[in-house]
Amino acid sequence: MTDPATPQVADEENGTPPPPAPTVVIVSGLSGSGKSVALKTFEDLDYYCVDNLPVDLLPSFVRSLVREDELPPKIAVGIDVRSRHNDLSKLAQWRAALAQLGLEGRLVFFDASDEVLLRRYSDTRRRHPLGHGGLSLQEAIRQERAIIAPLRAEADLVIDTSQLNVHQLRRRIIAEFAFNKGTQLSLLFESFAYKRGVPADADFVFDARVLPNPHWNPELRPYAGRDPKVRAFLDAQPEVAEYVGQVSGFLDTWLPRLRGETRSYVTIAFGCTGGKHRSVYLAETLARHARDQGWEEVATFHRELD
Repeated sequence: MTDPATPQVADEENGTPPPPAPTVVIVSGLSGSGKSVALKTFEDLDYYCVDNLPVDLLPSFVRSLVREDELPPKIAVGIDVRSRHNDLSKLAQWRAALAQLGLEGRLVFFDASDEVLLRRYSDTRRRHPLGHGGLSLQEAIRQERAIIAPLRAEADLVIDTSQLNVHQLRRRIIAEFAFNKGTQLSLLFESFAYKRGVPADADFVFDARVLPNPHWNPELRPYAGRDPKVRAFLDAQPEVAEYVGQVSGFLDTWLPRLRGETRSYVTIAFGCTGGKHRSVYLAETLARHARDQGWEEVATFHRELD
């Protein structure tokens, strides 16, 4: 039996490339910068997630997973100021230990300005992890920056969330981590509500407000476009079938021609009044169609639901 901790080599006889090394994303950053939202998003992307892991336990934690019958291909671990402070400077050593296990380690650091952090704590009325011993909130933030400076210095990616809301942060993580960073074009199917504006970076935008609206059916109103009841209702509408057929034909024709460009992914957005029923249904339906057409890197994002 092959040791899952040992990187597998290509099968030269069959010309099969080796499988990609399992990825371990270390999620860190300042308290209030969005780490919890990030870990929840990684969980939605089928990462095996653990929060508040002492950094010195990182290699042994991964070794325990390696001993399982099936090592999760994607792992996200939250490490921050709640860990023992004197261990944070040793992160490079623990990342080297991951490499020896045949795993790819990537550190993502979430940051935000002091002004934004102060406002977020004021809005939520939460206590800062270092807010003890008479420290003011501003002093606690300043001390935390100094403590976790080694993590920021080691980061492969720093995401400043000062100007991002929850939905924008989730979308940034999906765009960065849902797809393999290869030559293949990746597709992101997004739903949104017109009353909250069109996504600024959408490449294609389709208006679903011309379609029958499940919102006006009292039995369907509480559910979203992913629910079987809503899907069944929209599947039964002839104009919905016509709409899906025409949009899928358009995408089947033009998306393949974007493969030669330098972009890494394309966003196809569907909008309706509330962003809950029709747009969600269409994003999910067209994403499923894209996978059926052979697109391997396909993800969905529902701005008003996620």
